[in-house]
Amino acid sequence: MFSLDQLAAFVSVVDLGSFTAAADRIGLTQPAISLQVKLLERRLGVRLIERVGRRAQPSPAGIELLPHARRILDDCAMAEEAMTPYREGSAGRVRIGTGGTASIHLLPRAIAAAKKRMPELEIIVRVGNTDDILRDIEANKLDLAVITLPASGRSLEIEPFCDDEILAVAPKGSSMPTAGPDAEFMRDKTLMLYDGGNTRRMTNEWFAAAGIRPDPSMEFGSVEAIKELVAAGLGWSLLPGMALKSGNLDELTTSPVRPRLVRQLGMAIRRDKHLTKGIREIMKYLREFRGHRPTSL
Repeated sequence: MFSLDQLAAFVSVVDLGSFTAAADRIGLTQPAISLQVKLLERRLGVRLIERVGRRAQPSPAGIELLPHARRILDDCAMAEEAMTPYREGSAGRVRIGTGGTASIHLLPRAIAAAKKRMPELEIIVRVGNTDDILRDIEANKLDLAVITLPASGRSLEIEPFCDDEILAVAPKGSSMPTAGPDAEFMRDKTLMLYDGGNTRRMTNEWFAAAGIRPDPSMEFGSVEAIKELVAAGLGWSLLPGMALKSGNLDELTTSPVRPRLVRQLGMAIRRDKHLTKGIREIMKYLREFRGHRPTSL
């Protein structure tokens, strides 16, 4: 195939009417420009440049080729210009998989900070369960996962970055033990628990350590829905402290439990993943998040 350098040499000779002038413009020697044009003529099987006196002019075939050559060079210049933000690190795309709580209460701050540094960065967030998200990381359908640990995968790198305390949550005005409620205290409450994932597994294990099997009256896949139901006085729950930083806090009473129950959040990424500037920026701001360990309200 003919090359862009050959097309550029041809167009420059036509525009300037001289191989020598074209060489000066491009920064090559006159023989090098002549060779580029000859290689292009050989590839296309036609003569492209004719000498009329001391001036180099396009042949009929050259006149036919000229608009195509200009368009190709213009398109290539536009393509190179479009790549400039990526080369400079101000643009790109990061695909993140996470659970519902982190997507609301953790990722927005990391995304906002990254976008401040990289305004053209495109960020796609997909909310789902941990197993599906990790499969998509391994298949390279996602770039980064923010998940509740533990998690594993032969091709994955897992980095813990945040502790998030699980809190007892009750309607405003509810009485909490001074030292914090334990599993025995929570046994007789009307419980509404988060359904699924490592957070629920940890909650079940916390009850099981006291010989209790929780029997929730309702189970939900949305922490935010549980918060609203607790605020409406319909029951108690155990929820991530991260989800209790904002919203209807004046309608809730919260407390650490006894013994303390803390989930660990981590980032998962393929071991062989090329870390673009966008991915590095998101990971940087997630590492700066130190978790939430509130006291009773």
